[in-house]
Amino acid sequence: MNLRELEYLVAVGDYGHFGRAADACHVSQPTLSTQLRKLEAELGVSLIERTPRRATLTPVGQLIAERARGALHEVGDIVELARAARDPSSGTVRVGLFPTLAPYLLPHVVGALHDRFPRLELLLVEEKSATLLEQLRDGRLDAALLARPQRDDALHEEVLFDEEFVLAVPVGHDLARESGPVDVSVLADTDLLLLDEGHCLRDQALSVCATTGASERRGFRATSLETLRQMVAAGVGMTLLPRLSVEPPVTPAPGIVLRPFSAPAPRREIAMYWRRTSPLDRFLRDLADVFRAGPEFLGRRPARH
Repeated sequence: MNLRELEYLVAVGDYGHFGRAADACHVSQPTLSTQLRKLEAELGVSLIERTPRRATLTPVGQLIAERARGALHEVGDIVELARAARDPSSGTVRVGLFPTLAPYLLPHVVGALHDRFPRLELLLVEEKSATLLEQLRDGRLDAALLARPQRDDALHEEVLFDEEFVLAVPVGHDLARESGPVDVSVLADTDLLLLDEGHCLRDQALSVCATTGASERRGFRATSLETLRQMVAAGVGMTLLPRLSVEPPVTPAPGIVLRPFSAPAPRREIAMYWRRTSPLDRFLRDLADVFRAGPEFLGRRPARH
């Protein structure tokens, strides 16, 4: 038994298909299949139920894959410990961000990240928050920027900044006739356009709805922030947009009028999370400082060093 065979078994459990598992492990399908046959022969049990279209772990295969995942995680930590001891700023760090943050925050910080850590290979992963948390917990990510709160005692939380929401209305809307801040009370008894299930921005907007008396516009759900923006421009309704998504270098969307909220404006809190056991803890705190020092209009939080 070797670590590669365990990696192959875990991949088959994750993907349910030999071809996709082989692609994820960067080996040919025959190689992966042959090695798993050897593992089954060595253990004397059937680990995988094979069908023409799918590969499913047997009950004992699931138990062994679960132990294998933990073992692979521990081995990964050993490698990370050695890398962190050498120089974490010259290695590879995998950081996740969710879709309504990544394309709008990164233009403000990528230059600073390169200046601060010129030898760092920063691999950025954009996924929904639930996927980022799963990848962070099982070691596929070193850190993730997520909306607070994320209640997991195994994760360290480094609060970065607050980001206000702005109200986006079509040019023909009554609220588009004036400029300047509006009170959140204007949302009472209104219908807001929201993102589809799985987006944390949807949950944040629903929270604002709950406190202001607004509700969701039925029959319309966007799959991305840009689609949501276009729906507003088309006159379908109004919505809440994170401030980063409407500030330069983002190009203003024609057909939309933006109204900031008067204080206290609805907002979301962004934090960086990583495993408390991560050997990169010291370096990730320095990395968080760069993300924290973003645009001036964000409400920065003090570091917890």
